[in-house]
Amino acid sequence: MKVIILGAGQVGASVAEGLVSEENDITIVDSDGARLAQLQDRLDLRTVLGNGASPSVMREAGGEDADMLIAVTQSDQTNLVACKLAHSVFNVPTRIARLRSREFLEDASLLSPENFAVDFALCPEQVITDYISRLIEFPEALQVLSFAGGRVNLVAVHAYEGGLLVGKPIKYMRELLPPDMDARIAAIFRRDQPVFPAGDTVVEAGDEVFLLAAAEHIRPVLRQLRRMMNPVERIMIAGGGNIGLRLARALEKRYEIKLVEGRKERADFLAGELDNTLILFGDATDEELLEQENIRDMDLFLALTNDDEDNIMSGSLAKRLGCKRVVALINRRAYAEMIEGGPIDIGISPAQVSIGTLLAHVRQGDVAEVHSLRRGAAEALELVVHGNSATSKIVGRRIGDIDWPHGVTVAALVRHFDRAAIVGRTDDWTSITRFGEVVIAHHDTVIEAGDHVIVFCTRKKLVKKVEKLFQVGFHFL
Repeated sequence: MKVIILGAGQVGASVAEGLVSEENDITIVDSDGARLAQLQDRLDLRTVLGNGASPSVMREAGGEDADMLIAVTQSDQTNLVACKLAHSVFNVPTRIARLRSREFLEDASLLSPENFAVDFALCPEQVITDYISRLIEFPEALQVLSFAGGRVNLVAVHAYEGGLLVGKPIKYMRELLPPDMDARIAAIFRRDQPVFPAGDTVVEAGDEVFLLAAAEHIRPVLRQLRRMMNPVERIMIAGGGNIGLRLARALEKRYEIKLVEGRKERADFLAGELDNTLILFGDATDEELLEQENIRDMDLFLALTNDDEDNIMSGSLAKRLGCKRVVALINRRAYAEMIEGGPIDIGISPAQVSIGTLLAHVRQGDVAEVHSLRRGAAEALELVVHGNSATSKIVGRRIGDIDWPHGVTVAALVRHFDRAAIVGRTDDWTSITRFGEVVIAHHDTVIEAGDHVIVFCTRKKLVKKVEKLFQVGFHFL
């Protein structure tokens, strides 16, 4: 696939790195020559210096025969104009734009082919906000990912000494769960190396375990693997930028929030935007300020500034002063790998969290969801099955009879999306309804056309092989 990427910042560079490794023809456009030179030294791609919203620059980048435009500059206006140009002048089939302004995102008509012609709008800040919100709901988790419109959750946890499943084979989990509940261990990483999860595989303390179950079952299943933590009630956020503001706005009605912002003008603005959040003007790396605001009583400290070093310092300080759990945004991969598991419980790479949303549009076949795992080394995909037994390599066949590449686990299927199912009740006994039937994958499970299949690849290079298995014969098309 020939792809033009506008913007060589954190998001653009991460997208370029992910796509180049999959043998795509990538051209990246930016007005910063030094940044382009760094990328060209590191990756096999073309670079074009200039403004991507200019017709001559887009022509130089190969707009006339491009398959996709990904506009991820810092400017919403540049991204929108570039998409319109790609549609109207160069007939680029697929156009993706990064948009920060809520005004553009809330009015879908602005993105229609008649207007700015954006096929898909990406808001990294909102993606990260949703990601952190899920982590808050599961404080014992390292990662919480959603598939099939929230019908299925994939949760990464560390198995702890004394857990019911630790020291026992995976198949023992079936005995621990109620008859109406099922789950699947999709992958295990032990000392950073993948361990293929067969029935006889023994879970060891310290293993990073990826557990998949229907959304309504994930919490009781987690109890089998590790000690459950108390629910989060009090949160301190360091940094009132776009992410800090979005997160505080999303959480302030359910949690007690304190937000520390170092810029006076921004702090005043936040005070006007948020109703139930205490805004503190000050430095989150100031020990006296944190102690004064009772950091030891906080359940969670979120370091969300634009500065990696500040996030590491404030997070480490918060942990030393008694905060129970610390999550920090870390843009530089080397930093993230270095600090996680120390005073920082979880280091989040904004670019890696966002890239999955884009990859779903680049993958071959009908890919509904993509999540990048373990800093891009592994991947979880939700693929939609098409065809019939004559045109497909997998339709009508048992999972155990299909020649899956080594390192690939089929974790679950979701079928019958048109059927509603009551999966629980709220406190006031209102029914919780979700669409689709969750089928945890076993070797004798038969795949049907229309199924959404959730697949875990322990190595990214396996993705192409999985995509080929799901492809349909040409005579079907």
